[in-house]
Amino acid sequence: MIFYLQLLASIFLDALIGDPPWYPHPVRGIGRLCSWSETVTRSMFSNLYVAGLLTVALVIALTGAVVTVILFTAAAFSPTIEGVVGVILLYTTIAARDLLRHSTEVYVRLRDRKPLEDARMAVGRIVGRDTATLDEDGICRAAIETVAENMVDGITAPLFFALLASCCAPLGTLSSISWAVLGAFLYKAVNTMDSMIAYKNERYIKFGRVAAKLDDAVNFIPARLSGVCLIMAAFFLKLDYRKAAKVFLRDRLKHSSPNAGHTEAAAAGALGVQLGGPSLYFNEIVEKPYIGDADAPPVPSDIQRTNRLVIVGSLIFFTFLVGLRMLLI
Repeated sequence: MIFYLQLLASIFLDALIGDPPWYPHPVRGIGRLCSWSETVTRSMFSNLYVAGLLTVALVIALTGAVVTVILFTAAAFSPTIEGVVGVILLYTTIAARDLLRHSTEVYVRLRDRKPLEDARMAVGRIVGRDTATLDEDGICRAAIETVAENMVDGITAPLFFALLASCCAPLGTLSSISWAVLGAFLYKAVNTMDSMIAYKNERYIKFGRVAAKLDDAVNFIPARLSGVCLIMAAFFLKLDYRKAAKVFLRDRLKHSSPNAGHTEAAAAGALGVQLGGPSLYFNEIVEKPYIGDADAPPVPSDIQRTNRLVIVGSLIFFTFLVGLRMLLI
C-alpha cells in the first residue's frame, strides 16, 4: 500500500508544480549525456550505425548507473529517505502539467482573440513543424495532435515502465518505488534519445536508427493501451466514443510512426475532427495521411477537450495497471 501512495505522491507533485524552469531537471541531464555520448562515439567510429548503437548503450548504461547509485545511497541512510528520493525522482519523469499548460496557453490566445502570431508562437513551443503560416484551424490541429501524441511519451509510458519495473522489488534490495524510478528513467533515456538523434536527415538517418527502433519498441504496448483508454475516456466525458473506436481501428496505423497514430486516431474520432494532412517542416511540405473524419473544423475549445480526454484517459490507464499489479503480486 505504501508503494501506491508513493506513486500517487509523484503524480500529485507533477500536477502541483510541474517542471519549474529553475529546477535542474534530470531529463535535461539525460539530454546532455546524449550530446556528450554522440560526440565521443562519432570521434571514435566512422561507421555511423555502430556509433549510434554505442551511444544508445552508453546513455542507457550511464543513466541506469547514476540513478541506481542515487537510490542505493538514499537507501543506505533509511527507507524513509529512499522513499522520499524515489517519489521526487519519479515525479520528474511525468510531464502532464507542462503539456497541459503549454496547450492551454495556445487555447487562451485563440479564445481571447489575441493576434494570431501570439498563438503561432505558443504552439511553436510544443510542436516540431513550422508554425509561421498556420491559420487558426492549423494551430488547433497542431495543438490537438501534440497533446494526444505526447500522452504516451509524457504520461502513460513512464508510468507503465515504473509499474512494470516495480514488480522486480522481491528480487533485490531496493524498494518498489526505487525499482519504479529505475524503470521510468530507463524509458526516459530511450525517449530522450529518440527526440534528439532519431531524425530522418543526412546527419542522423544512420546514427539514430537504433534509437528510433528502440523507442518504437518500448512504446508499442503503452501507445496501444493509451488509445483504448482514450476511447473509454470519451465515454465518461460524453464525447463520441463510438466514433473514437471506429477511427482508432481504422486510422491508427496510418501515421508514419508505428505508435503515435493510436492516441491521435482515438482523439480525432472522439472530437469529430480530422488530424494529419500536409505540414511544413524546415521549409519543406511533408504529406501526412489524414486521421479521422472532417465532420467539423477543429476549434479552440477542442484543445481543452483534448486536455480533459488525455487526463481522464491517463487516469484510466493508471488505474488499470495498478489493478493488474495488485492481482498479480
